[in-house]
Amino acid sequence: MLASHFGAGDVLDLYYSAFRIPDLLFVTVASIVSISVLIPFLLEHSEKGSDESKKFIDSVFTFFFFFMLVFGLLAYFFAPMILKILFPPFVGTDSFPKLLALTRILILSPVFLGLSNLLASITQLHKRFFLYALSPVFYNVGIIVGIIFLYPQFGLNGLGFGVVIGALLHAGIQVPFVVSKGMFPKLRFPFEWNVVRKIITTSIPRTITVSSNELTELFLISYASFLIPGSISIFNFSFNLQSVPFSIIGVSYSLAAFPLLTKLFSSGSKQEFVDQMATSTRHIIFWSIPLSVMFVVLRAQIVRTILGVGNFNWDDTRLTAAALALFTVSLLAQNLVTLFVRAYYSRGKTKTPLIMNVLSSLFIVVFSYILVYVFQSNSLFREFMESLLKVSGIPGTVVLMLPLGFSVGVLLNLVVHWIGFNMEFPTYSKTVMKTLYQLLSASVVMGYVTYKSLGVFDMLFHTLVDTSTTLSVFLQGFVAGIFGLIVLVALLVLLKNKELVEVWSTLHRKIWKAKVVAPDATV
Repeated sequence: MLASHFGAGDVLDLYYSAFRIPDLLFVTVASIVSISVLIPFLLEHSEKGSDESKKFIDSVFTFFFFFMLVFGLLAYFFAPMILKILFPPFVGTDSFPKLLALTRILILSPVFLGLSNLLASITQLHKRFFLYALSPVFYNVGIIVGIIFLYPQFGLNGLGFGVVIGALLHAGIQVPFVVSKGMFPKLRFPFEWNVVRKIITTSIPRTITVSSNELTELFLISYASFLIPGSISIFNFSFNLQSVPFSIIGVSYSLAAFPLLTKLFSSGSKQEFVDQMATSTRHIIFWSIPLSVMFVVLRAQIVRTILGVGNFNWDDTRLTAAALALFTVSLLAQNLVTLFVRAYYSRGKTKTPLIMNVLSSLFIVVFSYILVYVFQSNSLFREFMESLLKVSGIPGTVVLMLPLGFSVGVLLNLVVHWIGFNMEFPTYSKTVMKTLYQLLSASVVMGYVTYKSLGVFDMLFHTLVDTSTTLSVFLQGFVAGIFGLIVLVALLVLLKNKELVEVWSTLHRKIWKAKVVAPDATV
């Protein structure tokens, strides 16, 4: 809806730029109440009884409320100076007052999202994963309300009001369940400072870890503001599209595994801990690699189907599709790094992922800068990349070096995490390498079949229907993708892939409620 209403241009460049200060506020200040930090403490207090759990929640909420209030006010008043540093191209133009006003509105969103995280720690503890999964859906409902109803009335500020409404709904959807458990937080004076201090001490390395990722994205978007108008929008559209499989696979598996990993390690069951990590890794590989290949092959169809309407033109589609392909190359790495970080947190180790992620952020920044420089100064490299990604003749292709730099940095981050974890648990890699080899080989064949099928169906559709419509583009990609998936499944059956059997057994049990012999492999 954002793409169709505004296209990749000035409006969305301002919209996405305005998120930078609120997002940084969220990952720094609001990280105190992150799920990863709170769940181990909440588990500990829940064993002492519901009263102790309630005191713990109230103390955390009280500190968070005032801590967030202070930093929110500081961000509000210092926003003009910060934005001038981050986005010099907007300074002195009519766009800067709009950017400042929208930023100040969006500062409210981390307040509600932080509260939502606090409530989510309770819903996660009670394994209400579906309820937690509804939160981002309602968040997007608020944004849609802003696009349809508030933007026509309030302009760019209306989009900000929609985001704030979405953040409020993000927290609100969890309120009834939390209230039913008698755990809804309230201000408590005096709060338990010793407990809060432990949380702060634990959360500081995690905060720096997450902040390094946010600062990296901040650098990339700030860098994009120096490029042609629409570069920020292209970067964000492609980043958000690749975030869908990342959220569905990487975030979901790591969140679901985190409480169990914490419980296994704290109880001294280290072998079961490694087995659980291996199982989660295998299933992340099972979903990530084929999806990455499919996204690369069908990138134009995916982008055109989802974004290619209204003011989002064909050049925007081609650039976003190319950026999506470059982001998707590192999808497996993103998913596994998220799992590794959760595994370190479950063991109470926050310094190790901190060092690794900071190095990764530095790699991303350095590689992005170098790639942009080489792309602009070396015509041979520029022509090769444009030809490879099929974007020759389109202005603004230099923005593609930002997702490429991002993926190179994340891939290096995965290598460092994997080696570090395997040094502590030598049996880990042996149990997942077979799955990695099987999925890589089968996915390459799947990608080739999908690509060839796409060409065949493209010619066929040209003779039957108008191929310029969104429906025809979707059908081309859908049918070609189905053929590719059939080949993938056939190959995995021939290879006797263990994960395919486990996933089928789980789906058979969950959907058809049938009794199966194989164990439920859901993580």
